Amino acid sequence: MSLFKSFATVGGATMLSRLCGFGRDVMLAAFVGTGPVADAFVVAFRLPNLFRRLFAEGAFNSAFVPLFARSVEEDGEQGARKFAGEIAAALFWTLVVILALAEVFMPLLVHVLAPGYFSDPAKFDLTVLMSRIAFPYLLFMSLLAFLSGILNTFQKFLAAAMAPVMLNVVMMAVLAGIGFYGMEPNQTTGVLLVSGVAVAGVVQLAVVAIGMKRLGFRVPIMRPRWTPGVKRLLVLGVPGVIAGGITQINITVGTIIASLESSANSYLYYADRIYQLPLGVVGIAIGVVLLPSLTRQLRSGQEELVHHTQNRSMEFALALTLPAAVALVIIPDTVIAVLFQRGQFTDAAVEQTALALMAFAVGLPAFVLNKVLSPGFFAREDTKTPMYFAAVAMVVNVTLSILLFPAFKHVGIAIGTTAAGWVNSALLAFVLWRRGHFVVDAALLKRIPLLGFASALMGVVVYGGTLVLEPLSTSNLFVVRASELILLVTIGLISFGILVQLTGTVDFRAQLQKLRR
Repeated sequence: MSLFKSFATVGGATMLSRLCGFGRDVMLAAFVGTGPVADAFVVAFRLPNLFRRLFAEGAFNSAFVPLFARSVEEDGEQGARKFAGEIAAALFWTLVVILALAEVFMPLLVHVLAPGYFSDPAKFDLTVLMSRIAFPYLLFMSLLAFLSGILNTFQKFLAAAMAPVMLNVVMMAVLAGIGFYGMEPNQTTGVLLVSGVAVAGVVQLAVVAIGMKRLGFRVPIMRPRWTPGVKRLLVLGVPGVIAGGITQINITVGTIIASLESSANSYLYYADRIYQLPLGVVGIAIGVVLLPSLTRQLRSGQEELVHHTQNRSMEFALALTLPAAVALVIIPDTVIAVLFQRGQFTDAAVEQTALALMAFAVGLPAFVLNKVLSPGFFAREDTKTPMYFAAVAMVVNVTLSILLFPAFKHVGIAIGTTAAGWVNSALLAFVLWRRGHFVVDAALLKRIPLLGFASALMGVVVYGGTLVLEPLSTSNLFVVRASELILLVTIGLISFGILVQLTGTVDFRAQLQKLRR
């Protein structure tokens, strides 16, 4: 499967997931809003995801995929099965222990993550209850990450990419029931929401298990043992866990600080959901595809192909994220109002969420570049260097969040996150280049400035469009406001397409000829 076809497969499935996620968040905003139940849900949902990203997706995959790929190449399928079984046993029982401890000490975890809630006993107790119900999601998602690593190594990307769609489908069904029965935001509503999260975890794991069955790769059930494979995974994985822990400290600090401002966690959540669309579609697609691709190319000694893959991946990432970032800076209020302003989501919520979205949008290219650059280290079984850079980024994030919060409130937290993202990507790029592991070719050097220029001009055109279409933004009719957003997006797409063609960044005629062939 070609690199861009793989990007398209994962990116397309991720786009579907994100669109369903928007549907979920639109319903969440309408039926739950930004009040105490919404704040409790954000923390309850964030807890299992925090641990999932810490132990599973980041640390685990960055260590597991290169080792599993080596096992497939050196030991054959039978040896790879044995290695997978050893890792599965260690992972499962580690997760069981973490799950049991978390359920017992959940009040302490909530107190650490959202200390501002402690002053409101009802809100604190609701958050603890909802967190206990949602936390088993960690177990299902971590096992899903394990199976996804196997599928991705064999170039089977679709099942793992489609699994997140199921979360949104289940959550939309739960929210549809809440809306149908006209339920007010209360404890019952919160319990239903997090129960949907737990059920969705089972469904997602089932989707990937079906993908494994179709692949024909069976992971043997084994008892946990201290084997050389587990030891090697631990050696590689610990720096990843630390790096992941540093990243989660960033999120945790942001949540703690935001808990001191009413509804701030909700504002950041909804803004995060918007900029996560291009980040998920582009960044996750690249991260999922690039690591196994680079690992195979390095194993076969294809250094030139490694550089080509990295250059085209960066080009692909910037071509999609630079214009998206500019657009989100120019029209954040329009995006937020059309997607979320209804029911419990007020004008004030639109304004505050839009400010956070602008700050996040500036960091969007950096967040995606981190996904492009990190596999260059992980494929070489170097998980320590990204850990050190994540630590530097954490210091930047925490310092700026604390310093800026008194003046800028939740927007200061978003600014800190963005600054940390740029610091991290700059360090990753510099060290890869310094080591000779990322050689920038002439095509990339030519296209990056042109993409930036075309994106900036597109922003000017879109801003002009907002002035012309301003009468539509004052309408109370959703159809009218949605039409304004659609027109602005269309104007942006067309103008960007024309600009990259005129500047020679992309030759659409040549691309169409390739497509015909």
